[in-house]
Amino acid sequence: MSVSPKALEEAKPAPQVSETYGYGDAKSIELGTQNDVNTETQRGLSSRQLQLIAMGGCIGTGLFVGAGSTLSLVGPAPLFMSYAVMALIVWLVMNVLGEMTTYLPVKGISVPYLIGRFTEPSIGFAAGYNYWYSFAMLLATEVTAAGLIIEYWTTSVNVGVWITIVLVVILVLNIVAVSWYGEAEFWFATLKIIAIIGLIILGVVLFFGGGPRHDRLGFRYWQNPGAFNPYLVPGNTGRFLGFWTALIKSGFSFIFSPELITTAAGEVEAPRRNIPKATKRFIYRVFTFYILGSLVIGVTVAYNDPGLLSGVANGGSGAGASPFVIGIQNAGIAGLNHVVNAAILISAWSSGNAWLFAGSRTLYSLACGGHAPKVFARCNQNGVPYVAVISTWAIGLLSYLNLSSSGANVFYWFTNITTVGGFINWVLIAIAYLRFRKALIAHNVLDTLPFRTSLQPWGSYFIILIVSVLTLTNGYAIFFPGQFTAADFLVSYLVIAIFVALYVGHKIWYRTPWMTKVSEIDLFTGKEEIDRLCEEDFERQPRNWLERVWWWIA
Repeated sequence: MSVSPKALEEAKPAPQVSETYGYGDAKSIELGTQNDVNTETQRGLSSRQLQLIAMGGCIGTGLFVGAGSTLSLVGPAPLFMSYAVMALIVWLVMNVLGEMTTYLPVKGISVPYLIGRFTEPSIGFAAGYNYWYSFAMLLATEVTAAGLIIEYWTTSVNVGVWITIVLVVILVLNIVAVSWYGEAEFWFATLKIIAIIGLIILGVVLFFGGGPRHDRLGFRYWQNPGAFNPYLVPGNTGRFLGFWTALIKSGFSFIFSPELITTAAGEVEAPRRNIPKATKRFIYRVFTFYILGSLVIGVTVAYNDPGLLSGVANGGSGAGASPFVIGIQNAGIAGLNHVVNAAILISAWSSGNAWLFAGSRTLYSLACGGHAPKVFARCNQNGVPYVAVISTWAIGLLSYLNLSSSGANVFYWFTNITTVGGFINWVLIAIAYLRFRKALIAHNVLDTLPFRTSLQPWGSYFIILIVSVLTLTNGYAIFFPGQFTAADFLVSYLVIAIFVALYVGHKIWYRTPWMTKVSEIDLFTGKEEIDRLCEEDFERQPRNWLERVWWWIA
């Protein structure tokens, strides 16, 4: 749905702003120059860069490597079903973020800012730090994986050398200008997309026996050893637990992927045109890369494959555990495993790059909202919040923990902590959207929303229900006899405790209201600038069919 900028302006009633505390203060995100210190980012991301960031920005080790451990644990059917269900959840999250972000893509925007603005300040504060440390840990996770992936070729060089190189390159791409990050991600994402499409095509070829050995795989491995590997208990209960475990674990492959578009919204040109475009195309990426990718994995590799089990036993974070590499080796395709390993390395490197960008912009937004020291809002002459970038990058130094013998455990901790943190934030996004929608109805401006998606508001209720259950049951396995360890319990539920502590601490300290009244939610501060940008972009619309084709592509 497209609405004329003039109609949006005419529908704008007088702003109503309640007493505010940090993220509840909508005006705090409107940045400029404070005390002669530049604190304003710049719209340096082009349309093509945003589209590729949306399509492939966070395809990383979760899909290329992590799916192998899930396959070995529960079998191909739960893997495929879990990716299909999680894809639906992520699509719904992307849709509600797309609506809110298109409405208000102000400079300095972040998902926690939207959450705090449409719910209440304490929730925004807790969500902000939950996002920030999750992004920082994801950076460490991908850098750790990148070092282990390089070891597929050689172990003669200490993995710390590779970790250092990856970290330095990521820092350079993020510290100079946002256009550097955008251009790097454009080409990284392009290579990742080519790689995953190539692997899917290869899977189809092997399915029909087109490999060097002309061995038609079909659904052989779904029959022997089987589609399901019962988890914890035998029978149908074990099969269901396998599916539920796969659904929880699949979260790592998808986690925080919708948020990248919102994070980049304040620095992209023509946001009212480009954000809906990226949101609409998101479903194609989800279906092609994740759902078809998981099907290919289950077709080409058996869940009891010795190579897969060996890779998982060695930590499950290196290329040796990648089901794609194992499937190629089993098919007897010489040399291709090295090409795929290079693609996996690029994916890990690219994802680390994306998580540093997202984490630094989240910290920058926290500073703009008064929830972090103002020093983190400092920007260089190119509009990059360099203090936030360096500080978030420093958390990535945790990747050096992999140098110890317990490096595999570190990777496992990072993936679990970030997955649970992402689940919590998805629930908050859905809650914020429902209140955003109610505020639009209260102000009688719902019909002027510049971008509308399907299945709302029911999709948001579905997110809240399913993801809340996933969050609370993510560590259910440790309560089975003989499964409990203190470390696993902490990994499963520590993030929930941290979030509650942040929320309660902020509420006690600032004595904030329990929830901003719907009638007092500020829908309009900062919107005037966006409407003006939209009108300028509206005037540049194409005049002939050739321009319209380029408009759609770009």
